[in-house]
Amino acid sequence: MGFSVIIPARYASTRLNAKLLQDIHGKPLIQHTYENAIKSGASSVIIATDDARIEAIANDFGATTCMTGDHHTSGTSRIAEVLDKLSINDDEIIVNVQGDEPMLGASVIEQVANNLANSDMQMATLCENVIDQEQYLDPNCVKVVFDKFGKALYFSRSPIPAFREEADFDASLCFKHIGIYAYRSGFIKQYLTMDSSVYEQVEKLEQLTVLNEGFDIHVAPACEATGFGVDTIEDLAKVREALQ
Repeated sequence: MGFSVIIPARYASTRLNAKLLQDIHGKPLIQHTYENAIKSGASSVIIATDDARIEAIANDFGATTCMTGDHHTSGTSRIAEVLDKLSINDDEIIVNVQGDEPMLGASVIEQVANNLANSDMQMATLCENVIDQEQYLDPNCVKVVFDKFGKALYFSRSPIPAFREEADFDASLCFKHIGIYAYRSGFIKQYLTMDSSVYEQVEKLEQLTVLNEGFDIHVAPACEATGFGVDTIEDLAKVREALQ
């Protein structure tokens, strides 16, 4: 089974300036993400960016890049431009790996591609157990519930499932969403024709539009710990320590 990885890489960041170019043990952050993707067995790995600084550094470490417009409001939209520019076949499985995930391992990237290939659902993504009640209650931690067949029921910033009694909280029943997606090229183009659902607008979660349109998203626990992404200077310090 073949698949490609596309890494949307936006320069601008509200909480940490030029975060994808921040140094982590002698390499820019984006290079760590790219090298993990290369090890996944993908037939191609492409960094999709709108910024010449990211393009230049990516080319320096040997990455394949694709320059895109600066009008995109989501990684999915940026990926769609790459698919069009490179005339990628509609049946090709595409894995969307966020550029600020330098700890996302190769086996996890391969897992989500395989999960899509082995299901009849339109998208695939991953999750892992929340670590404690604080994370469960954190609106920045997106939670997901899914059925016994691995089909997503809902994603939310609110704590789900909700326990009637606080004392009944059980972290083993609560999963946080990992922001990695696999989908076929043709479905990405179809997604961009969908009107944003009211649920996406309220929760600010684009996958809710996919569910609202009646499409299925496969969810499975990640095969290994996924670490954490980088949004702040504190996150960067934690990643540096973890990867030391």
